[in-house]
Parts: sequence; structure tokens; C-alpha cells
Amino acid sequence: MVRTRGSVGGRPNLPLRCPATKAIPAATAGPACRPYGPHHIDGATTARSYDMNRGYDRPMDINLLKAAWTDTVDPAELRLILLERFGRPGQYVNDPQVFCLPLADSSCRLKVKFSKKNKNIVHISPGPAFDSDQWDQAVVDIESTGTKRTIGRDFSFTGFAVTGSWRGTRTGVQIIPPPPGAPRPPHQIADHPFVLEFAVIESDVWNVTNFRRLRRHRQLTRVLNVLLEGGATIQPIRPRHFGAVIRHAGATDFETNWVQESYGGSLGEAFQAKLTPAATTSLEEVDPGAYYGISSNWGQGMRVPTDLDDSLYRYHSLRRKDQEQFDRAAFWMDAASRQHQISVSASFAFLAMAIEALVGRTDGTTAAFCEFIDRHAPGASKKVREKLYDLRSDIVHGSDLMEIDQGTHFGWMPPEQTEFDLTREFWGITRMALRNWLAAR
Repeated sequence: MVRTRGSVGGRPNLPLRCPATKAIPAATAGPACRPYGPHHIDGATTARSYDMNRGYDRPMDINLLKAAWTDTVDPAELRLILLERFGRPGQYVNDPQVFCLPLADSSCRLKVKFSKKNKNIVHISPGPAFDSDQWDQAVVDIESTGTKRTIGRDFSFTGFAVTGSWRGTRTGVQIIPPPPGAPRPPHQIADHPFVLEFAVIESDVWNVTNFRRLRRHRQLTRVLNVLLEGGATIQPIRPRHFGAVIRHAGATDFETNWVQESYGGSLGEAFQAKLTPAATTSLEEVDPGAYYGISSNWGQGMRVPTDLDDSLYRYHSLRRKDQEQFDRAAFWMDAASRQHQISVSASFAFLAMAIEALVGRTDGTTAAFCEFIDRHAPGASKKVREKLYDLRSDIVHGSDLMEIDQGTHFGWMPPEQTEFDLTREFWGITRMALRNWLAAR
């Protein structure tokens, strides 16, 4: 696209340079910055206040956001590029949906407005410190989505030790054991590390490429959490800090240390040109009918269903809206796993949310919930389906908690056992429903 002087982003009559050095009259200077959240300019103004929309000779209502970007540019990547090019941290001005980069008032280079409905950017206008050359470079970054493929890599974790490798011929997704020297748990019941490798499209902006890697890793791991026995997870984005009881090798006494939840295995490069050569041993592949049966695999290491590559391919092939819907369901299923140790009630509610993410909003919520389970997880009786939804409603609306969360847990007595059985069944139903929903796409 050729741009002439006096135009920016294909829009005419916008000066190339903002008179950023133009002084603000002292009598009309804006109010002092006061905190609202991390960065906020007080919205209260007077007739003598400095008005960003009139304080400079510039058409501030022009929208630099191209309509074509709605279908071609990822909303999250657009945010990232604007932050990278125009600076952080940003400040609110007057309207909480409008954000100035990098700061407000005379330092503002861009005013970015967000939609209340979908939280995407709907308007971008130049600020007093706007630099057209800087915007031209941002446009190049935004429109250069890239075509070259590279391999992204990161650690994921599962309930079974990973001693072999697996590679999908259609998707190019690969599971390999952790590298030599990477910490491994000494027990079977633990979060066992493995390396997940997958294709990523390179951007000219490294931070965008890395964002794509991190997001794809998170998405794929959550899909694997639905498809694999033993589940799959990643280290939390917001790690916890807590006290831990530790016994060092050879020691007889325990000690308590303050630690951060993390994993420091030696991954190697986060990007590489090709998939890592497969391990000498391949992961066992099992027919889906047997894999998702009631047989236990404790002590045998990770196995995969023979249709794993097909399932991942279906996920990759989903329409954008459907993939976002499945991502939300997979998020809630992952959250249910993480929450289980804190609150079984919350974990149960999250399983219901995973199903409701695929059901969508509807007037007959109870009927739609039960019909979805009947269609995608057949086998559960109508009585069980209604029990699941009733308990979900009691928990979500604050009417009840499970016995184990009320401090009245006395072992395997009828109330506890009934809830335990229902929760265990709900895990199987949710996993089956998500798998079958994906298979039907």
C-alpha cells in the first residue's frame, strides 16, 4: 500500500507531525492525575479544563482502525502490537472504555476505544503526541501476519509418566519425554512433565510470535486435557506462593520452606525449525472404545487413543466461533481440575460451566442442559441428569455446598458417598460430552 505525505493508514488530511511541543496554557491545564485502578485520569472536568479533543489543531475523531482488520487481524495481537509500538502502561481518560498510550494528556500518542459488548478495539484515534511514522510502522506490523512456520515448544504435565513419543501426521503436534536432567516426580501419582511441540506462524514482531506460541500451547494442552486419560495441564499464569514441607535427599528430618509454584526443567529453545527427533520408544496407542473404558492405567505410563490426531485436526479445523466456544469449555474443565483441592463444590460447578459453554444461552436452561448430555454423553439416566443440574444450581446460586466443603466430612457416610459418586460420574460425563461434541464437528 502506497501512502503519500499528508495521509496515514490510507486516510487523508491528517498532519504527519503533531505539534507535541505546543505548550498547554497554565490556566487550562487539566486536573492532576489521581489513581483509578492502576492508571486513571480523573474524569471530572470544568469549562477551563484542558480538553484533549480540542487542545490541539488535529482532527481527533478520525478512526485509524481499518474495517478490513476485523476479519484479518487477531484482536489480542492488535492490542499487543499497539502496546509494543506506542508504549505502556496506559491511562484512562474520562470514558473507562478509552485508553491512552503510553500515558494521557500531552504524552498521549494513541487513544484506543474498546467495545463494551465484545471487549475488542473499535476505534483508534491520534493523540497530541501522535507520530505518523510510528503509526506507519505499526500498520506494517499489524498487517504482516506472516506465512513462515516454525515449531513452538513448552512443558505440559499429565497424570502418567511420559517415557515415549507420539506425533500426529495430520496436525504435526508432537509429545516427547522431558529432556535428560529435567526434574521428574519420584511417585506415580503426580504431575509428570512432557514437552509439547506444535507449528506456529512466525510474525515479524518476536513478541507476537511468542504470544502465539504461549496461546497455542495453552489451547492444545487444554484440548489434551479433554482427550487424554490422566488429563493435561500447564503451569499457572499466576503462580501461587505458599509454605511447603521438604525433605532433602539423605535427610531424615523435614523442613518448611516458603516456595513459589513453578517448574524449572531445561526445555532448550522455545522455537526450532523442525520437530525434535522422536524418542526410541513410541507411546502405546489404544482403540478409543477401550481407551475411554473403565480400565485403569496406573503404573503403565501415558497412552493415547488411536484417533488423537483426528481429534486434534477437528479442533484445528473448527470455525473461529466454534473454536472459541470449545476453548471456553476446555478452560472450565481445566479450572475444575485445579479447583478440586480447594473446593469440590466449585469444581463441580465448573464442570457444569464446561457443558453450558457448549450448550450456549437458551431459555430452557435445565432442559437444554439435560438434552445436551443425553445427545453427547448417552448412558446417564434422566434422574442422574436432573440431579446434576439441581446440585449445580444449588451451588451456583449459593443455596448449598457439598459436605466436604462444610467441614462436616466424616468419611464414607451416605451424604458424602452420594456426592462423591455423583461428582465422579459428572467428570466422566463432561469429558465424554466434550469429546463427542468435537467429534460431531
